[in-house]
Amino acid sequence: MVDESIGTSSPNGATSVVLLHGVGLDHTMWAPLSERLARRTIAIDLPGHGAQPPLREPQSLAGLADDVLRRLPDGRVHLVGFSLGALIAQHIARFHSERVATLSCVSAVCRRTPAETAAVETRLAAAETQFADSVTASLQRWYPEDSSVPAEIKTATERVLLANDVTSYLHAYAVFASGDQEIAPELGQITVPTLAITGELDPGSTPEMSQRLADEVPDARLVIVPGARHMLPVEDASALAEALTAFIEESEGIHHD
Repeated sequence: MVDESIGTSSPNGATSVVLLHGVGLDHTMWAPLSERLARRTIAIDLPGHGAQPPLREPQSLAGLADDVLRRLPDGRVHLVGFSLGALIAQHIARFHSERVATLSCVSAVCRRTPAETAAVETRLAAAETQFADSVTASLQRWYPEDSSVPAEIKTATERVLLANDVTSYLHAYAVFASGDQEIAPELGQITVPTLAITGELDPGSTPEMSQRLADEVPDARLVIVPGARHMLPVEDASALAEALTAFIEESEGIHHD
């Protein structure tokens, strides 16, 4: 059974949008976006997150993707992944394209450089030794002092992060730290319409990474949202909703006068 956040009702028979969150978060992060999409959305908790059973063994990207795949609704979906969720979405789109109408990768990593890999491994090591401090550091990266994100959203993000089962978080974060290398050789074989979108100021899932992703996936579209950082789905949900709607409607052959 999926955990889901329902947006405005879709026209009868319209393909649903499935939303996959990032490490340490849960399906509730998608509420601002779901409110702005004029179709049914289903936000799924990743393995080891939210209402899902904890992770007690090391994981692989393929394993996480298989778990999510089993919980997708029947038929094809518009698959939207954020951060780790984007890596999982890429894996599903590559190996189970019959289930995916479109793929949207939000704030995604791709083919990290050695320096970028070292940075994410340093953050993983910090979480292993001082989890609460690592949460504080994440919040400072995502929501700096000049952030326009409402205080209640910042507080909600902090609450979800601190409520994590730490072992599950570490297993999932290890996949996030290495999953871009696991999926990289397969990106050129993704055949579904693909969108790569990130914030102009995202320090971790940089515009350069989304450019790499768009270059690797055949005919992928690239969108960079001005002024936004990593938490694009809550920082500028309107811009993300507009981009997703235009992309999905174009894939469905919907045109507006």
